[in-house]
Amino acid sequence: MSTVDLPLLPLGKGRDLDAERGVECPGDLPPASDPHLVERARAAKEALGDKVFILGHHYQRDEVIQFADVTGDSFKLARDAAARPDAEYIVFCGVHFMAESADILTSERQQVVLPDLAAGCSMADMARLRQVEDAWDALADAGIQDLVVPVTYMNSSADIKAFCGRNGGLVCTSSNADVALEWAMAQRPGVDAKILFLPDQHLGRNTAVLKMGLTVDDCVVWDPMKKNGGLTPEELQAARFILWKGHCSVHGRFSAAVVDELREQHPGINILVHPECTHEVCLKADLIGSTEFIIKTIEAAPAGSIWAIGTELNLVNRLRTDHPDKSIVFLDRNVCFCSTMNRIDLPHLVWALENLVAGNVVNRIEVDPDTERDALVALQRMLDLPGKSHRD
Repeated sequence: MSTVDLPLLPLGKGRDLDAERGVECPGDLPPASDPHLVERARAAKEALGDKVFILGHHYQRDEVIQFADVTGDSFKLARDAAARPDAEYIVFCGVHFMAESADILTSERQQVVLPDLAAGCSMADMARLRQVEDAWDALADAGIQDLVVPVTYMNSSADIKAFCGRNGGLVCTSSNADVALEWAMAQRPGVDAKILFLPDQHLGRNTAVLKMGLTVDDCVVWDPMKKNGGLTPEELQAARFILWKGHCSVHGRFSAAVVDELREQHPGINILVHPECTHEVCLKADLIGSTEFIIKTIEAAPAGSIWAIGTELNLVNRLRTDHPDKSIVFLDRNVCFCSTMNRIDLPHLVWALENLVAGNVVNRIEVDPDTERDALVALQRMLDLPGKSHRD
C-alpha cells in the first residue's frame, strides 16, 4: 500500500496551492465593512440579467441566500443549473464538490463559478482518489474485490464519483441511500456481496442498520491512515459493508447526551436529525432524514410543537425564523456553523459578480473530460433508480 503524499507545512511558512484552494483572490476583495455591499450585489446581478443563475445551498448565510435564484441541497441545485441552459454563468454559493457536480451536469458553454475556492467540504476531503485506489487494491489482495461495489455519497469529489463509475458503482444522496445500496447489493448476488461506502461512515452505517436490516457487526470501518485500513483479510471477508472513515464535521458534533438532556428539559420534544449524525444519536432520534426532509417536516408540523434539530445552524436558524409558531432549538450546546460553507460571504459574492460584469470569469470550476465522463456514469445510475427522490 503506497503512502499519501500530503504536504506538512509549518504554520505560516510555505504554501501548497493544490491543497490550499483559494487562499487569495486575484483583484480587490470588498471589505466586509462596506455599507454598499447589498446594493453592489443587486446592481451586478441586474447588469448580468439572464446570463447569471445564482444557486444557494440551504446551509448558506442569509446575506448570500437573499440573492439566490433557487435554494436547495447540492444535487437539486446542480440539476436546477442544468435545467437553465441559457444561463451562461452559474454562480454556486455552496462548496467545491457541489460546484463540480454542477459543472458535470451543465453544458460545455456554461461556466460554473465558486465565489471562494477555499469553500471546501471536510468530509469530501477525507477520501482522496489515491487513498481509495490503494483500498481497492487491498480488497483485491484480500480476494474480495470482485464481490465489492463502490458507492459514494454525493458529498464527494468528482474523481471519487468517477472511480465509482469506472468500477460498477454509483452515487447516492441521503434520501435514496437505501435504494442505491440495495441496487449495489443486487449487482453481486449472493450472501457474499459487499459495499465499499465513501466517504461518510455514519450515513453508510445508519442506512445499513436502520433501513436495510443489517447489524453493526456487518460493518467494518476502513481507516485510510492505517495499513490495509486497519483491517485483517478475515475481517474484510466477513463484512457486508466496508465504511470509509469519514464524517461531517458539523453533524458529527451532535451527541446522545444532549438528546437525553433536551428530553428531560422539554417533555414532548421531537428530535429530528440528519443521517450524517452518529449512529448513537440516530438511535435516540424520533425522525431521521435529508435536509429537504427536515424542512418539509417542520413546515408540516403543528403549531406549538417543540423540535430539536440536528443539522447545520444556518438552516436551523432560518427554520426558527420562518416558523415562529413552533419552538425550534439546535441539537448542540454550542454554536456550530459549517465553517467552509460560511466562506461564501457577501464580499466574495460581490467580487465574483462584479468580475463577471467586467467580463472576467473568476474561480471557474472545471472537471476534466475523462473524470466528467466516468462521474456522469455513476450519477446516471443513481438517476435511473426507481421510486426515491434524489436529495441530500
